[in-house]
Amino acid sequence: TYQPEIVLCNAIKDRHIDHGKGSQLVSDACFLSGLLKIDTKFDEDDDTWQDPWRPKQVYHYIQWQPIEPDFVVDVSEFMDKKLDAVMAYKTQFYDPKSKAPETPISSKNFTESITYRAKDLGRLVGVAYGEGFTVERYPVVNSLFDIK
Repeated sequence: TYQPEIVLCNAIKDRHIDHGKGSQLVSDACFLSGLLKIDTKFDEDDDTWQDPWRPKQVYHYIQWQPIEPDFVVDVSEFMDKKLDAVMAYKTQFYDPKSKAPETPISSKNFTESITYRAKDLGRLVGVAYGEGFTVERYPVVNSLFDIK
């Protein structure tokens, strides 16, 4: 049984319509998963019913659009891994040897924009690289001293 406290998903609104629709689907599923009057099973062959569970937060990452983040996470330590993960879909991105027509995300500028957006968000919060997120509900902190 998986019961996440936090769910990360697509931007609420983005250039590609499936990103926004996917985001809404995740948000709706997170809400519905906590309703007491909806019965679900993890596996139809199993007679065990799932307990209602709702994540405490759904955070949306920023993709194409220049969205103002609600908070920024220091990702300096993981920036190389982030780029490797994004570039795992290498057929969609910049390849100087490709004969395919250029798309908005297959340009060299787009690949570089991932890094310069992270650098800019990092600059705003005083770290090397930052990742911005938007929220559906305000997160709660126990103390002002927990905020850096």
